[in-house]
Amino acid sequence: QVQLVESGGGLVQAGGSLRLSCAATGRTFSSQAMGWFRQAPGKEREFVAAFSWRGGTIVYKDSVKDRFTISRDNAKNMVYLQMNSLKPEDTAVYFCAAATVPGPYGLESKFKYGIWGQGTQVTVSS
Repeated sequence: QVQLVESGGGLVQAGGSLRLSCAATGRTFSSQAMGWFRQAPGKEREFVAAFSWRGGTIVYKDSVKDRFTISRDNAKNMVYLQMNSLKPEDTAVYFCAAATVPGPYGLESKFKYGIWGQGTQVTVSS
């Protein structure tokens, strides 16, 4: 069974940077897309960034577009989220997710993704 394991979260001051990592372990699988989502206390889980393996489409949440970068290392089955110029409103638990079937949902929809990691906490102090 495939599992996603996130790492790299932590406490950082506003303006700082963090790089989140997502490792796919277990049986090798072929995913359609990979994404990062986040959930702050009392709020819905929201889209942050994602890419589609086919065509290389990359999309970002507008508020992170110029600060965050999603990338991947195919050989290592790793996905990364480089986060720069962090703001207090970026504070949340960040989740890595994988979609293994095309489905009807877009990259920004949490319903597209069937495999989720356990999350890693990111806290940005002001």
